[in-house]
Amino acid sequence: MRGSVLSVDLGGTKILIGEVSVEGEVLRSRVYPSTVTSQQQAFEAIVSGLRDYIESVGLLYEPIAIGIGVVGRVDTANGTWLEIDPKKSQAIKVAKKIQDLFSLPCAIGNDVYCATLAEKKWGCGRFSDNFIYMNIGTGIAAGCVIDGDLVVGRHFNAGEVGHHVADYDSDIQCVCGRKGCVELLASGLGIHNRIVALKPGYPTSRVIIPDQGRIEVAELFKLYDQEDPLVIAVIDAALQAVAETIMNMVRFSDPDTIILGGGVTSGTWFIKELQKRLEPNTMRFVLNGVRKTTIEDGLIGLKGAALLGTDLACKHEV
Repeated sequence: MRGSVLSVDLGGTKILIGEVSVEGEVLRSRVYPSTVTSQQQAFEAIVSGLRDYIESVGLLYEPIAIGIGVVGRVDTANGTWLEIDPKKSQAIKVAKKIQDLFSLPCAIGNDVYCATLAEKKWGCGRFSDNFIYMNIGTGIAAGCVIDGDLVVGRHFNAGEVGHHVADYDSDIQCVCGRKGCVELLASGLGIHNRIVALKPGYPTSRVIIPDQGRIEVAELFKLYDQEDPLVIAVIDAALQAVAETIMNMVRFSDPDTIILGGGVTSGTWFIKELQKRLEPNTMRFVLNGVRKTTIEDGLIGLKGAALLGTDLACKHEV
């Protein structure tokens, strides 16, 4: 099959739109602001971004489909974005609406579902039928592949491990209704919020909180190595929360590989420190260990969404 897929990755802080070859090469891309105050506004931002991309960036090849990855629950088979989060639920038939607007077949999936598909096709998941892809970015979620099949769940809600309780003594309230969820402790947003909340109690800390945006985790890792007490408290809690979550996932799904992606895991620092906190007895069957995705930083979701589009285009050809 020739041509390309117009691919969209809606994340927590941005929309990445790009043209991806059917072989999985991102030919070019552009970042757009992400509006997630409501599901409808996020959808409108996707439409606006697609129009701008086509008009201002242009396409190198004739597109065969549009593939879209979004946060929240998605019924991929019916092309419906069910909800962006439990308090912002507004089912939108995204695939049909996009197809009507752009005259191209459209497929939609959850963003981490898409990333796991890309990992299975082009990443470390190529070598395993039993692996977990865990994304630690603005939020935390995972894709779980068991005996070659990516688990979706009855209500398209499998893999929401960000709401695994990692600290039963925590008083940090999560939107899910529980306390001490790993996402509150170890996601990019969670780490930022913990630093901001605890900073008044650490007058000697050298952390500088920006007026806008979040604290860069890479800067926090440097301060950790410089023994900043605030950073040590927050990052130790984050590392332990992720370690506990991984070990629990290992117990219920029996993978041989754990693959990490997302902004918090960029570089080697996080995984190196994380491995010190994993219990060898629990991890003894994870023969390929815990490793960082080999797919380029920031592009895994875009590639996975393109896979959805390619698969749909193939079905249309039959």
